Amino acid sequence: MFRKTTIALTAAASLLAGTAFAAGHSKDIVDTAVDAGSFETLVAAVQAAGLVDTLKGEGPFTVFAPTDEAFAALPEGTVETLLMPENKDQLVAILTYHVVPGKVMSTDLMDDMEAETVQGSSVTIDLDDGVMVENATVTTADIETSNGVIHVIDTVILPEG
Repeated sequence: MFRKTTIALTAAASLLAGTAFAAGHSKDIVDTAVDAGSFETLVAAVQAAGLVDTLKGEGPFTVFAPTDEAFAALPEGTVETLLMPENKDQLVAILTYHVVPGKVMSTDLMDDMEAETVQGSSVTIDLDDGVMVENATVTTADIETSNGVIHVIDTVILPEG
């Protein structure tokens, strides 16, 4: 099951990533997300949280990147509230919960593994029915960048508390 999932995700990543990611991974995580066009909310959140320089840094980082649709699925007003300056600490906690230090490719995953996030809590990876990170499904895996890898997810994952 794991092998089939990995192959399917890798094939999907190759098809969906297209030429924007084929240029020798010359772009960092932030520039890759900007160019993809489906992470406008994530990029705005990273900017509001003051994490742009970090995610443009040397890394390597593994980012579980929620799409704009994933952010839109949050309760109404959630994103706007999180983007307010007075909620920066909460926004930073949520965003860093989506980042794992190091470069973790889909072939490195094992069922029920725990990965410690930059936020300090761990996320659980489940491979029983596709690749899941907590309650989010990985829809595109292994988008390599100059300073790590992006795995696209369909849900914003939230740390406890």
